[in-house]
Amino acid sequence: QEQLVESGGGLVQSGGSLRLSCVASGFTLDYYAIGWFRQAPGKEREGVSYISNDGSTYYEDSVKGRFTISKDNAENTVYLQMTSLRPEDTAIYYCAADPYPLAMITTMPPIRGYRTWGQGIQVTVSP
Repeated sequence: QEQLVESGGGLVQSGGSLRLSCVASGFTLDYYAIGWFRQAPGKEREGVSYISNDGSTYYEDSVKGRFTISKDNAENTVYLQMTSLRPEDTAIYYCAADPYPLAMITTMPPIRGYRTWGQGIQVTVSP
């Protein structure tokens, strides 16, 4: 059974940092890509970052230069290091598995393409 579990969220002051983890089970990151998404209250879920099975990465403009996505295939885990956090980063963050990974993407693959989702984790950035 495929499963994703996020951890590492919490409350942080503006300008602070957090590192989110997404642990995969039931499948291997050697063959899947992982996307990070977020959903703020009253807003649609939006893409944040993506890492393909070959390690290539993508960032939305809103987080470029502040967030870093990485993975450890041995641990079957993807990380999202978030720095210089802003109140507008406040949201529930989700990781999701893409069974048809793309390399060198210029836009996030659509939400409907992700087969497995984590339960989500709250990130709150205070002013």
